[in-house]
Amino acid sequence: MLSARSLFQEILDDDEAYRLFCSIAASGESQGGWENARIAALVPESRRSLAPRIVRHGADEDKHGRIFNALLKKRGLRPADVPPETDYTMLLEQQGIGLAHSRLRGDERLTERDIITYLAHSRITEQRASEQMRLLRRYFSDHPDIGRAVRMISDDEDNHLAYCHEELLRLAREGHGRTIQRTMRECALAEIKVYRDVSLAVMDHMGRLLGWPRPKALALVAGIHAVYAYERLGGWRRMVSLEMPERRDALGGRAVPEPEFA
Repeated sequence: MLSARSLFQEILDDDEAYRLFCSIAASGESQGGWENARIAALVPESRRSLAPRIVRHGADEDKHGRIFNALLKKRGLRPADVPPETDYTMLLEQQGIGLAHSRLRGDERLTERDIITYLAHSRITEQRASEQMRLLRRYFSDHPDIGRAVRMISDDEDNHLAYCHEELLRLAREGHGRTIQRTMRECALAEIKVYRDVSLAVMDHMGRLLGWPRPKALALVAGIHAVYAYERLGGWRRMVSLEMPERRDALGGRAVPEPEFA
């Protein structure tokens, strides 16, 4: 039976598929860590109170990248080259979503509008990350090899999402509500396209590694397009709502150290 659980299990059971999956994940998390570190360094004086939380956000993303690489090492695998068509972070940047890397490599201070862009972009991408990790947690939270990693990363992604909600609501109360909603809508509509394209590319690579028969591959492609159709018709709206989270000041404490996977 074709299901999310069976697909993840296939990937987990095959060294090359697992190697590609962890490598893609590690690369994306590491990029996110770098981005947040640069944003923290360039945050405007008017928002300096945000800097420690942005640093914590970046440290978590770096930690996730190291965890995925540690999972590879534990299995005796080396990281694989990440195909550019599967690079979610860079494809979003190419669509003009978030803050450009060329800007983050410079020394010029960010503006308050840039911080809104960063938080709105993070609100959308952390929604996706939280949902994906909750799916993995549902099926593999007790897995002897990846269970601890899945639980830890899932908790962190939920914290990141809560942080985005809280900070955007604070900015909305200061009068930035329309800008926030417009930015989130633009980002969400771009993200669902990038997510569709990346999903198709990842499934294409996995299908070749795992030798999927054509009917199975076509069924998965149809499923990805169906998800996109749902999101395009209105599912994207879940990504732009704002509500005060149960986890308040989710990034205000000390980061949880990563577990050992040796």
